[in-house]
Amino acid sequence: MSLIEPFAAAAPLVVGWTTHGLLFRRRLTAARRCPLTQLLTRDGWEKAALRRILRGNAAVAVIDLDGFKAVNDMFGHAAGDAVLKATGHRLHLWAGASDGTAGRLGGDEFALVMSTDDFHVGIEQLHELLTAPVDWQGQQLEVGASIGAVPTDGLTLSEALKQADQAMYEAKGSGGRRGPRRPQDATARLEVAR
Repeated sequence: MSLIEPFAAAAPLVVGWTTHGLLFRRRLTAARRCPLTQLLTRDGWEKAALRRILRGNAAVAVIDLDGFKAVNDMFGHAAGDAVLKATGHRLHLWAGASDGTAGRLGGDEFALVMSTDDFHVGIEQLHELLTAPVDWQGQQLEVGASIGAVPTDGLTLSEALKQADQAMYEAKGSGGRRGPRRPQDATARLEVAR
């Protein structure tokens, strides 16, 4: 028996396992992306957010679309999907320019991890971007956006998400305005009035 025969016999197995591994990796990557918005899903976003937070100078934002249900009810789910796609695209572009990563947490709720540089100005710009009308079949679909954001200094991702979520609900309660927060000390945070 020559040395070539065992390798020749094993070659189909190696090719098969390599192909299987590549397909599995593609499926896993696809499962971490929302098929509608192409943003990371919660699991994938949390992993990316943790990596970004470890680099420092990071903030977390939670965004909820205001009036999204009305768009779905009035124009149908295809219109709602168009709004979600546009929101995903806008968040992806904005996050890339802000050294961050966007994700879709579910429904019409999204999350961002980003640099804290120009934090408040950035949130204002993000709000304007997200509330721009979406063109759909000749209709201008409009939704609002409630944004809660906190710097992650000294916070775990879970704590930052909880505080950003609370700020988002406070913003929603005040008519869907932005809700960025600024640390006052190690334990207290204050919503910035607009």
